[in-house]
Amino acid sequence: MNFQQLRSVREAVRRGFNLTEVANALHTSQPGVSRQIRELEDELGIELFVRAGKRLTGMTEPGVQVLPIIERLLADADNLRNAAKDFSEHGAGPLSIAATHSQARYALPSAVRDFRQLYPQVTLSLHQGSPRQVADMLLKGEADVGIATEALAQYDQLVTLPCYRWTHSVVVPSDHPLLDGEPLTLQRLARFPLITYETGYTGRSHIDEAFAREGLAPSIVLSAMDADVIKTYVELGMGVGIVASIAYDEDRDRHLRALDAGHLFEVNMTRLAFRRGAFLRSYVYAFIETFAPPLTRKVVEMAANSDPGDHFDI
Repeated sequence: MNFQQLRSVREAVRRGFNLTEVANALHTSQPGVSRQIRELEDELGIELFVRAGKRLTGMTEPGVQVLPIIERLLADADNLRNAAKDFSEHGAGPLSIAATHSQARYALPSAVRDFRQLYPQVTLSLHQGSPRQVADMLLKGEADVGIATEALAQYDQLVTLPCYRWTHSVVVPSDHPLLDGEPLTLQRLARFPLITYETGYTGRSHIDEAFAREGLAPSIVLSAMDADVIKTYVELGMGVGIVASIAYDEDRDRHLRALDAGHLFEVNMTRLAFRRGAFLRSYVYAFIETFAPPLTRKVVEMAANSDPGDHFDI
């Protein structure tokens, strides 16, 4: 048994049993992948995959049972390498961060700048995606740390910690009727075409829930992943924007005005996550604390040793 055999099995599952994609991911040949899998099956005395000719079409029942053990063995091997590097490389190495567009654009820049000053020898990689894509990158080991508002707390395989609370703002052109000084209500908002985040992004669920509770059906004429896109179309007069408050800057957005909507929509919580059981190098703890100061190494270690389903608050 060797790690290449184990990786071949894991990647076959991750790549939907497409051996060509598995071979590309492992930088080997398709016959080589097939051989690695078959040799492991022969050693274990069980078939891990259902086959149609030479093609893999699914996992056998023994394969389903064995897969979590394979995942743990590979994760432990990664942890062993990372632990050794933490002692030998002294603050140098890679750090991969997965985040949603809003977090990458508005919340992360100052933390990344401050962290780089502390750890100039760490090579940072920033990946953007939807909350579920962020979770998937963490689960596959493609990212060390993930940051998002939606979805992360739904995965038992992830350790998830709260970072900061935030609210939404309504953004409009400087001559918009909503700037008449009257109280901002959901009923007033529902009279105008709305532009806001796509479903599953940046607190969109709280926006939908607020209107639903009032029995209102707002006209959402455009949805986007990025607040800058939303603001662009608001400037064009296409509708009223609902964005994260952090996304509005009075100096940068000179042609727009913002109205606080914290009383209309539930407060949102941005969360940080990492894979349960992963070894975090010292500079990863430092990055987490730089981004969210309440998340000290002691707090993060306590969370890492907690059981799935345990909740933490700030």
